[in-house]
Amino acid sequence: MAKQGIIALLTLLVTACATTPTADVEQMNAVYYWRTELRLDTAETNFISRHNVSRIYCRYFDVVMNDASGPVPHATISMPEHLATDAEIVPTVFIVEDCMHHSHDSLAQRIVNRIVQMNETHGVKGVKEIQIDCDYTRRSRETYYAFLDQVRTEAQRHGMRLSTTIRLHQLSMPPPPADEGVLMLYNTGDPARFMERNPILDMRDVQPYLPHLADYDLQLCAAYPVFLWQRDIHGVHVEHTVSGEEILEVKHAVERERNDMRQRIVTYHLSEENINRYNTRTYEEIYRH
Repeated sequence: MAKQGIIALLTLLVTACATTPTADVEQMNAVYYWRTELRLDTAETNFISRHNVSRIYCRYFDVVMNDASGPVPHATISMPEHLATDAEIVPTVFIVEDCMHHSHDSLAQRIVNRIVQMNETHGVKGVKEIQIDCDYTRRSRETYYAFLDQVRTEAQRHGMRLSTTIRLHQLSMPPPPADEGVLMLYNTGDPARFMERNPILDMRDVQPYLPHLADYDLQLCAAYPVFLWQRDIHGVHVEHTVSGEEILEVKHAVERERNDMRQRIVTYHLSEENINRYNTRTYEEIYRH
């Protein structure tokens, strides 16, 4: 075989190996649900149906640091007797970063057991996955990853897999020990610079992290913002909303780097207000695979 032919064959094999992990990723449309009461109105159930949403990442509770007793649950969601959707529920727990400054015995077990108990109490069936959300830093990474290892082991005992959120700045670190990551393409900017850039999403804040995506060794899906950012700063009411065009610009840039980011798409977060913020065509483009 000629030298050129050997090189071409090797190139083909390397390319095939690189793309195989993402080639068979199942398509999925999903939403985050980030309220303290799990109750879907007609507009929300219609949205789920219209856009073929098959998964709801539902915040079950937060974990915050208590000086006396360590990490404790906070702001637990209330649930109805019957949930008006057939979409898969993924219980999601937000952990405040300072809980990961030190390890805590049995925390992983307590969190998983609480999720399982809530599922049983409220009749949430068919749960295949749980998600942990934490804005970990280099200081807390080692403790957090050890914690995730424990959560993953506990989740597997109940027949569930583990996913975790990934923020842009975390792409420069080794991937966490999880089955999948959700790349949060929102809250990408510095709120203190709100006069210069949109703190929800700005391509200029995303661009520097794009080179990390191709070599990031964890299956990823992408989460895009559909919410309004508003605060009172020094007596001035400030609002930011991301246009559909800006979301799609980021989406296309991310998908050029990673095929799996095209297959599994999430929006943050489900509410009638956010549904009405964009027209149906924009949502169809966001969820386009």
